Formats: sequence, structure tokens, C-alpha cells
Amino acid sequence: MVAAATPVSSALAQSDYPSKPIRLIVPFPPGGGTDMIARAVAQKVAEQNRWNVVVENRPGAGGNLGVDAAARATPDGYTIVMGQTSNLAINPTLYPKLPYKPLVDLAPVALVSSSPIVMVAPASSPFKSFADVVAAAKKAPDAITLGFSGNGTVAHLAGELAEDAAGIKLRHVPYKGAGQAMTDVMGGQVDLYMSSIPTLLSHVRNGNMRAIVVTSAKRSHQLPDTPTLAESGYKDLDAISWFGILAPAGTPAPIVQKLNLAINEALKQPDVAERLRSEGGDVLGGSPEQFSQLLKTEIVRWGRIVKNSGASLD
Repeated sequence: MVAAATPVSSALAQSDYPSKPIRLIVPFPPGGGTDMIARAVAQKVAEQNRWNVVVENRPGAGGNLGVDAAARATPDGYTIVMGQTSNLAINPTLYPKLPYKPLVDLAPVALVSSSPIVMVAPASSPFKSFADVVAAAKKAPDAITLGFSGNGTVAHLAGELAEDAAGIKLRHVPYKGAGQAMTDVMGGQVDLYMSSIPTLLSHVRNGNMRAIVVTSAKRSHQLPDTPTLAESGYKDLDAISWFGILAPAGTPAPIVQKLNLAINEALKQPDVAERLRSEGGDVLGGSPEQFSQLLKTEIVRWGRIVKNSGASLD
């Protein structure tokens, strides 16, 4: 009698979903790019569906703590996570003892947005183009400094890709966060810096920094005058940071589909799309299957890049 009632109870729970607040974990501190994207989407999803979506910041270990908390949560649709390139595609190779396996422990729900990485220089720098950087680096190997926030991040590895393609070697200066890095770039203590466009856009626009090159296959709509690496002579280089929402593995398919529909509808709204684009991102969306396929491809691609770079973290 009890066994027969279990599937019925499960079906009823799914049809009534959500009947309590949904927790969206952001595996980074408040105020950053991932947090901004998550809150913009969560607010619109809640508003359009009359759901209660609560954003919870769980930073630490390069995003691993928050993602692991989601992977270990009950797979009932009430805990989801905003993942991105670093903690889903790079960290499985970068961290030998990563506590979760993205393709096993998580269920992709929907891609949200993507953003290129941009290389900048101080406004007073003699570097006007990536060709200038390459020429100077070949004259003085390992003399030009390149800053980025954290070893093994998309920015770090995008820099490695650019160096390898150009046949140059820059001296790396990893920072723990963007705050001190911004001060050092504007003060000329570091020659070059790489980060996502949302982090650097305001500094480029107000003239404190000069955008040298973007790492995406096409130009950024927020930096239309900044060439890509491909345009600078380095074909097939495309390094972006993408963001997407996932649930714990085992979350019922009807719930995943319901979340997917809600997220896609939120991304179609002009205010959300404009918010993401204003920060330098491109709106994505799509099906869980499309996200799953991207994740499989990106884990292989970034894993190869991590191994070639020699980067490793415990």
C-alpha cells in the first residue's frame, strides 16, 4: 500500500512545484559578475511566476564549495546553482581532489549568458595593440607583467592561450581579487591585466584603462572598437566565460523542464537582456540538452588547456 502511494506522492509534489522557496546558490561573493547575473535572473523568474527565489552566496575554493553544496542537496528542485566555466569546465582538471563531478553530480538546467575576456593596459601604456605587446615581449621575454585574478581561472588560461599562439612569455602576477589589481593597473604597477568585460568595462569607458584585445570569436558589443585575437592574426582562439544554472543530479525531469522554461522566459524580457548586455555579456538560454552538450565539450577543451599550461591546485 505504501509502495503504491510513493509514485503518486512524487507526481503530486512535481505538479505542485514549487510549494516553498527555491534556493539559488552563487558560489562567489556578493557584487561580482556571477552574483549580478544570478540576481537579475532570479528576480525576473520570481516576478513572472510568483515564486520565491532566494539567492545564497557560498564563496570559497574557486567556486567549488558552493557547487559542491548544490551537488549534495536533495534533488527536488529547491536547490539550484549558478555555475560557470571555471568551476564546471576548468576545475575538474585543475583540482586533483575536486569533491564533485559536473557530468555525474549535476543536472544542467539552462545556459544564461557568456562574456569574453579582455586584455587591458594602463591608459599611459605604450601598448596600443596586441601586436605591440608581442613585439615588446619578443625583445624582452618574461619582462612584461600580466595580471589576473587567481591561478587556473578563465582569464589566466586565456592569457596562456594568447601567449602560446603568439610565441611569447609574459611574467604572471596572480591576484586574490579584482580590487588591488585595478589599483595596480591604473597605477602602472602591472603592464597588462586580463579579466571578464563586466569587471573592466567602466574603467575602459572612463579612460583609466585601454582595451587591447578580446578573447572571443567575435567582437564585444560593449567594446566594438576592440579587435579579437583572431583579427590580430591568431585564428581559432575563443576563450569566454559562460554561466548557467544547474540542479542536483536526479532532479525529476518535469521539474528541470519547468525551471528551464522559467529561465528562458526571464532571459527574453528586455530589462533582463539589457542588464546582461550592459555588463558586456551575451544572452544564451536554450535547452538542458544543449547545456549538457556544451559542458561535455568544454570539460575536454579546458582540461587540455589546463594540462598544457601546467597549472594545478589542491
